[in-house]
Amino acid sequence: MDRPVIGITAYVEPASWRVWRDVPAALVPHAYVRHVFDAGGLPVILPPLPAGEAGQLIPQLNGLIVSGGADVEPSRYGAEPHPLVQDSRPDRDEWELALMAATAVADLPVLGVCRGMQVMAVAAGGALEQHLPDRLGTALHCGPPGTYGEHEVATLPGSRLRSILGDKAVVATYHHQGVLSHPGYEPVGWATGDGLLEAFEDPDARFRLGVQWHPEVGPDGRLFQALVEAAIG
Repeated sequence: MDRPVIGITAYVEPASWRVWRDVPAALVPHAYVRHVFDAGGLPVILPPLPAGEAGQLIPQLNGLIVSGGADVEPSRYGAEPHPLVQDSRPDRDEWELALMAATAVADLPVLGVCRGMQVMAVAAGGALEQHLPDRLGTALHCGPPGTYGEHEVATLPGSRLRSILGDKAVVATYHHQGVLSHPGYEPVGWATGDGLLEAFEDPDARFRLGVQWHPEVGPDGRLFQALVEAAIG
């Protein structure tokens, strides 16, 4: 059986290798590529393109991962920026929001990772909580720069997420924002320590799941396997 084609959204960032320095390059952590390939998919990197190209791209894919990254620009959900909001990436915002609209029409399987879950919420008309430590009083979900934390997530009985991960899972975490509202999505996962929403899914879609953690970190490939299986089906 041919491997299903799984798109993975990416940055365009300055990169350096061998004799080249600060060359604009399409970048995504290789862990995404490895997990997709190990799950039976054919990974394809998708750097930001003009939003109008999303409709032409989607028929070439069997599934999509919206990868982690910088904060969504607050004006996208009608908010003023928090003092600690990260610099926005308008190219990714525009492209990934367009991909969300196109995948919804096509019912293409989608897995949103961290920022990806937030993009899914914003595309659906939802809003984000811009700095969780203001409310939670802790940086549990986002430790020192470049360092993943760890916590437990509990899943909703009867959900797709429960069928993939079981009732609980320990996950890698790195986010200072969270989802406040998510029209059309059912909440299906929460951090056991503070009850923070960590996952939602569209029960009416073939596969449309967002997780606030980073499943690409570590060896557990079950979410990628579930995406690939849905892409095959």
